[in-house]
Amino acid sequence: MTNAVRIPLFAGLIAVLIVGTGIVQGWNSALLILNMGLVSAIMALGVNLQWGFAGLFNVGVMGFVALGGLATVLISMPPVEAAWAAGGVGMMSALVLGALTITGAILAHARLPRRLRGWVALGIVVVGFVLYRMLFDPARDAIEAVDAASTGYLGGLGLPVVLAWPVGGLLAAGAAWLIGKTALGLRSDYLAIATLGIAEIIIAILKSEDWMTRGVKNVIGLPRPVPYEIDLQNDPAFVARAAEWGLDPVTASTLSVKIGYSALFTVVLVVILVLAQLALNSPWGRMMRAIRDNETAAEAMGKDVTRRHLQIFILGSAVCGIAGAMMTTLDGQLTPGTYQPLRYTFLIWVMVIVGGSGNNYGAALGGFLIWWLWVQVEPLGAALLGSITAGMPEGSALAAHLQDSVAHMRLLTMGVVLLVVLRFSPRGLVPEA
Repeated sequence: MTNAVRIPLFAGLIAVLIVGTGIVQGWNSALLILNMGLVSAIMALGVNLQWGFAGLFNVGVMGFVALGGLATVLISMPPVEAAWAAGGVGMMSALVLGALTITGAILAHARLPRRLRGWVALGIVVVGFVLYRMLFDPARDAIEAVDAASTGYLGGLGLPVVLAWPVGGLLAAGAAWLIGKTALGLRSDYLAIATLGIAEIIIAILKSEDWMTRGVKNVIGLPRPVPYEIDLQNDPAFVARAAEWGLDPVTASTLSVKIGYSALFTVVLVVILVLAQLALNSPWGRMMRAIRDNETAAEAMGKDVTRRHLQIFILGSAVCGIAGAMMTTLDGQLTPGTYQPLRYTFLIWVMVIVGGSGNNYGAALGGFLIWWLWVQVEPLGAALLGSITAGMPEGSALAAHLQDSVAHMRLLTMGVVLLVVLRFSPRGLVPEA
């Protein structure tokens, strides 16, 4: 079966699943799955750029997604004026000093004679770190002491939240550049370990730096790109339209908001998918696949493999950062404690592998399918095990064990789906052409 047939069939199956969810469980549930499916598809495209195009094994996806979430706070939240007055100048001075220290150490190590550069760079780092802490610590304490229960951080720029999406991509791209300059020389297994460790560092920073993200206290009430439900419910024109549709204002408002998110997310997904397809079919895309298939031959042809790997690593990470900003916007809050690299990175990789590594359409459709399964497997598993245990005697240890196993159905199902696809379609449901 060719991809020209597989892609419409795969897309039709997903449409049936989402529509069926709307009919059986309600359209609010279906739209919620659709919106997170759109975000998941974008994340899968980012990973597919790195793995499918270039063979880069990035296990730090959640770190770049978390940077996208951070961008949402930094761009959209209003600044906390009291916190800025208490320690804003000191914090900015400390950050500038830290950047200058790193830059100075790098320049000293690169330009000074060999016998001096190590000691001079070390001296710059030590002195710069001491001065940095002298500025940073009091500024941080002053900021976090400002109404710690509700703020205790600097806030953001108060700009439209949609602007945070490309900024999230830029933050992730900047982090990917720093990581790539040091880690892309490693073999694939060591690169995976390095990216996982760096993702854990990024998430640990988000959890602990209250002055920037409120840490585990979370940033709530993020601005939205769509109207609030209560505003729609208080709009007489909207209430009249809802009555024409045969809906009460509450239901109509929640559906309208979710549809608004769906429209915005669909635009972003289509743009990224079109750009990814253009890149895949361009000479640059063919070169990336040639490097993926045989680095030695590509180097012999004069290709700078490390530089090309850095390019694709940055691009894929930027896409993941955009998706992270969109996900945080959809949630309406930044909760650093929910970023779990092993769990969600695994899920995104399952999306890419099941959908079809190296095929952009397959990766995107895999994002929809795996997310639908992730959401629906637990209630479907609970119903299945409930029917199995219905005829067992009351107090049965086996029945209790089966019912307690419902919470593990998601991970079990993901593993089974992955094994089945790898056994019967090793290149994914929509393989690379």
